[in-house]
Amino acid sequence: MKKPILANLSALNRLALRWFVSCLVASSLFCSAARAQEKPVEPSHLAGWVVIPVDEYRVLRAKAYPVEPNPEPPPLDATLTRVDYDLHVLGDLASGRATLTVDVLKDGWVRVPVPSGLLVREAHLDGRQVSLVPGPQGKGGTHVSVLLSHPGRSVLALDVDVPIVSSPGDETLSLPSTESGVTRATVELARQGIDLRIGGGLLSDKTETAGETKWLAYGRGNEALTFTWRKKTEDHHVELPLRLRGSLTQLISLAEDSASLSAEASFDIVQGAAREVRIQLPEKVTINQVSGALVADWEMKNGELAVTFLEPVEHSARFVISGEARLPRDGVIDVPLLRLLHTERDTGGVAVEILGAGEIKSQKAEGLRFARAPAKRARCVH
Repeated sequence: MKKPILANLSALNRLALRWFVSCLVASSLFCSAARAQEKPVEPSHLAGWVVIPVDEYRVLRAKAYPVEPNPEPPPLDATLTRVDYDLHVLGDLASGRATLTVDVLKDGWVRVPVPSGLLVREAHLDGRQVSLVPGPQGKGGTHVSVLLSHPGRSVLALDVDVPIVSSPGDETLSLPSTESGVTRATVELARQGIDLRIGGGLLSDKTETAGETKWLAYGRGNEALTFTWRKKTEDHHVELPLRLRGSLTQLISLAEDSASLSAEASFDIVQGAAREVRIQLPEKVTINQVSGALVADWEMKNGELAVTFLEPVEHSARFVISGEARLPRDGVIDVPLLRLLHTERDTGGVAVEILGAGEIKSQKAEGLRFARAPAKRARCVH
């Protein structure tokens, strides 16, 4: 009976041993799979603390979260954009209105200086009367200013008087220089027949009505705009009888069947003013062109060439004449000469040349004297 029991125990032991080994193998496989799924932890990813100074932390934070800078303030509190004057001259004063266009760029109170040299009677800002306050000390004394409290464009209207400075024969109105972009002035004078000079600007318009003269001028802004006037003096020089002296230099080129003529005429006005000059033309001469800076028109009529100027000439004038003439091919040839008319004294010269095969065998001059006579060219002066 003992042997079977021992045999059974041995079988149970073997069965238990197999079960234990199976569990041990499964557990080993499960642990191996779990290790395979886990990622290795690198030392750089380990949690921890880093300690840096406070200044470096602030620098890093400012780079990570930059703060938008505040806008820069305008370079000027206010600008004087435009100045307009409308003045009437009455005796020793020019009275009227000065309109100042001001652009305020800053919030809060801003002081805008009034141009120096103006005697201000009243001031209005956008239609409301305002008071002027003393400003800083300048070269011309204490200046006055106006205080503005809000940004934007404002129009300051000033009722002003400007003194007139008198000198022998002249009267001068001087408007102060400003830093405005545009300075415009209208001045009205209760007189006519006035000569005007503008300083520091440009005269744009001048009108004369019954008993009044009105000027419109623009200043340069950085210079004082001055009006200087005097009574116009009548010049009777142009009404005197005309007296002039002339000079005429001619070149005649002789060809086989024609001759070309070129002349330079100049005039000096001794008295009066010349509106036109006349030149006597010989027969068979045709004028093709008259050119000069002062020449307005020219006309051939009754053997004369009339040259009209753009405006009466009071000093001197000069022009060039081009023409042609029909002359014989050989034999005795009368050289066509132009002559000035209505002059006190004439000067000049004549040159004759042969174009092509030809020769001047003998010369005879009337009222001229020879200066040079080569083989193919003869020159005379008078």
